[in-house]
Amino acid sequence: MRRGVYFDGWFPGQHCYHPSLPPRRLRMVDDLVDYRADMLVWAAMGGGSLGLPYLEQEAFGPVDPRARFYGFVNDSEFIAECHRHGIAVFGIVFEAQGWEFPVELDEDETTILALNELRGVGRRDWLGLREFSANRYPRLWKPVEHYFPDGLVNSDGESVTDLIDECVARDIHQQPCHAKWVECPDRDHQCYYMDRNNPVWREYLKAVIRIQIDAGVDGVQLDEAELPMGAFQYGACFCRDCMRLFRTYLKELPPDLRDPALDGVDLDTFHYGDWLLARGHDFKTDRESAPLFGDYYRFQCRTIKRYFGELAEYAREYAREQGRNVLISGNFFNCDPSYLALVDDVDVVVTEMRNTTYRQPQWYRYVAGFAAGKDVVVVENPYGGVVPELVEQLRKGRGYDLFRLSLYEGAAFGANMSVPYGAWMGATIEDSFHPPHDLAVEVQNFLADHEHLYSHDSWHEVCVVFGVASTRDLIRRADVSDNITNARNDSVRVPYRVVTEGLSAAAVPFDVAVFADGDVAPDRVDAKTLTRYERIVLPDCHVLTPRQVEVLETCVNAGVVVVVTDRFAENLPADMRDRLLRRPGVRRAVAEDVPAVAGAAQVTVSTGAADVAVNVARLSGGSAAVHLVNYAYDAEIDAVRHHTDVSLRVRLPVATSGRVVYHAPGIPSFDLPVRRDGMTVEVSIPRVGVYGIVELRGDA
Repeated sequence: MRRGVYFDGWFPGQHCYHPSLPPRRLRMVDDLVDYRADMLVWAAMGGGSLGLPYLEQEAFGPVDPRARFYGFVNDSEFIAECHRHGIAVFGIVFEAQGWEFPVELDEDETTILALNELRGVGRRDWLGLREFSANRYPRLWKPVEHYFPDGLVNSDGESVTDLIDECVARDIHQQPCHAKWVECPDRDHQCYYMDRNNPVWREYLKAVIRIQIDAGVDGVQLDEAELPMGAFQYGACFCRDCMRLFRTYLKELPPDLRDPALDGVDLDTFHYGDWLLARGHDFKTDRESAPLFGDYYRFQCRTIKRYFGELAEYAREYAREQGRNVLISGNFFNCDPSYLALVDDVDVVVTEMRNTTYRQPQWYRYVAGFAAGKDVVVVENPYGGVVPELVEQLRKGRGYDLFRLSLYEGAAFGANMSVPYGAWMGATIEDSFHPPHDLAVEVQNFLADHEHLYSHDSWHEVCVVFGVASTRDLIRRADVSDNITNARNDSVRVPYRVVTEGLSAAAVPFDVAVFADGDVAPDRVDAKTLTRYERIVLPDCHVLTPRQVEVLETCVNAGVVVVVTDRFAENLPADMRDRLLRRPGVRRAVAEDVPAVAGAAQVTVSTGAADVAVNVARLSGGSAAVHLVNYAYDAEIDAVRHHTDVSLRVRLPVATSGRVVYHAPGIPSFDLPVRRDGMTVEVSIPRVGVYGIVELRGDA
């Protein structure tokens, strides 16, 4: 398991200003060593979306003696210092962001007197992508031709002198869109939402990647990986290149798969935006019901895959040319299915949570299934969750157990919840997330010292299917708002969420299998993976591929119990669907009742520990680690209430005959007396605090 740090390094008590991260200091590396960190995300050289010369200054620029006195270094020097301690640094490519900042200059435009935070000195102007691409400041910055000797040429063969006007995402009325979640409302800067479908922007991003690799990064992190799909919230994108690519997509569809709404339409001249406007749609109000929305969604999913993959492969190729290898990651935000096809292109899955809460084991289990065995590093999201509240509590010396839970929970359920180090607090709160140093060190030391007890594999008997085609629209309706409010409409019932939340609350450990639709992501479901489970739950999987039904039949033939809730395979011929439903190994259930139907007591925890959630990791040599997370936080005492004399009973598919050892933060590990009955073991734990691990060793 990775031990990641969310290393923005923004200042306390001040806005978190994208795209430029604050200068780095040697003392920061000391802190990272204390954290036992091995990977930094959102960590270095974000300034490319302001201008390539600015990015070079971040990477290689001179540091004045006064700053050197306090250990300040440029980013390439910081990376080299991290390497001395085995810490991998990821450069952050803010793909969606195109910035313009107010600037104050001296009269001959050779010196920046103020940038972003103005002082009322010198002459005010603008500094950003537009000025860079127009060679507006020859005495400040190298010309565009230094980076692109042949200039930048768009898909119409025209020379580009305004990167923002050329590459911005546009709504249906051709108005440029802003990345509102990073613009501070009390500042006079502007962040435009850029479009990776534009080849000019991809060429620019490749230049950003080159500079980062030249500066020594170990990995390249492509933020806003869903570009330009995130612009849907702003009614975009209807730029020239999106419309041209969508037109090609529609023309390449077999005629029998084209929407009847296109009958009689000349696809050689088709413009989706104009066509929608003529029918009274603006792609903002009731967007999902707009004609051809499904086609447009699928088209954009394919461009995400194509162009994310292009940049990922370019980074790897350029690094190889320099005699190095780099890792690739992105920001998969909430791991929406639209990101699913990108997993093949990354070495580690880095993701935000759409909603950061105090208890979400079911979300971690989904992310572990989504990542398909790759390492996962998670960062918190300040919008629509508990982060601002937790930061305020920690400032007052409270909430320590809540912070402990946030890190232990991720590790227990299959991911790494990164330590925040000056982490993002959004664009409206003037602060950053710096947890108490000793508290973070305490948690990280436990995780590092017990890393042998974490695994991508499990011994779980229950697997829950996330049906991409079946669940996508429901989740889209439930997660209704933009990425500033991140609200959820609880009136929308999502059976998958009902099932997984119910299982988690009942301490039933489970895995998640993602059934892709075979269109926006490959359908890779195979019987070998699924037949190892005792029970497979299909919550409202009303759209399945024929292959997925065949795999389920193989599972039933192998003795697996299949539990079906709500609708099932309604897109397939009735005989195929009914043949499976009539099998004795298939059961119908209400989603809310699945814990009782599918749980089958692989793990039981005594009733005194009703607040405990469980995950059973599969270790080498037939060993297991039962992770117990205790959510019994009591606000009055500001602590998690410990459970005493907890009885734990676990059934495994293999017999363990070795020692049973209990590991918990703050106490030495100790052996537990064990009662064995075949493949079932039972232990009594004297006390379960915030977190504990029962290690069942495979042999003596």
